[in-house]
Amino acid sequence: MARICVTGASGKAGRRTAADLRDHGYDVVATDMVARAGDVVGENLVLADLRDYGEAVDVTHGCDAVVHLANIPAPDMRPPAATFAENTTMNANVFLAAVRAGAERVVWASSETTLGLPFDVPPRYAPLDEEHYPFPTTTYALSKVVSETAATHVSEWSGVPFAALRFSNIMAPGDYAALAADRRDPRARRWNLWGYVDVDDVASACRRALEAPLAGAQSFIIAAADTMMDRPSADLLADVFPGVPVTRRLGEHDTLLSIDRAREVLGWEPKRSWRDAGGAGE
Repeated sequence: MARICVTGASGKAGRRTAADLRDHGYDVVATDMVARAGDVVGENLVLADLRDYGEAVDVTHGCDAVVHLANIPAPDMRPPAATFAENTTMNANVFLAAVRAGAERVVWASSETTLGLPFDVPPRYAPLDEEHYPFPTTTYALSKVVSETAATHVSEWSGVPFAALRFSNIMAPGDYAALAADRRDPRARRWNLWGYVDVDDVASACRRALEAPLAGAQSFIIAAADTMMDRPSADLLADVFPGVPVTRRLGEHDTLLSIDRAREVLGWEPKRSWRDAGGAGE
């Protein structure tokens, strides 16, 4: 695969992923609905509204694979019905356009929210893995569950592998300092079991999902190897979610969003931690 379409390329994850792919020798077609600072339309960015199937066809034409990161990125940014309708429409259009273009693979942004976030009802067990699914509690999460189902069937029809990356809360270096207060209150970030992932690790996960041997439609949790908290992970669970079964021995700060499948299947390993961010959040 040499020519990769990256959608949502003006966003936090998309911009870093496009840069990472270029750094590793790929020809990148970067696309988004809007240009942001540093983007030059027609030079390093193609404008496209992926809610329109024809525009999805145009932007994926001639591409060997697609990394699809364009969606409304969180609940409550738009009315619930709009979030569901627009995300599922964009995803279906890109999936079908990629197959039409003869793409060899589709890598796309699903979400940790498909696993039951924001845990108003405690998780069934921890660490969470890909099988703690589907538990959508918002129309945003439901849009991702519906899209994972669509990816499964489109992959079956076409033979094109699909990799759904269930990203945890994506952090850029400048984001870490704002989380200091959350670390003083374990309930502040109970909603995703104190998980996060650095944007550089998001980019490397997308690249590994393009390169690793894959078949069918598979999903992967993509999170940092640790939690956002200073307290040991087992203590956090016992305090905030008493009674939730722990399925394996936990290291001191081990993530509670299992990344074992991504490690084993994709050969991906997160390399960034807030603990290495120059004392960020102190």
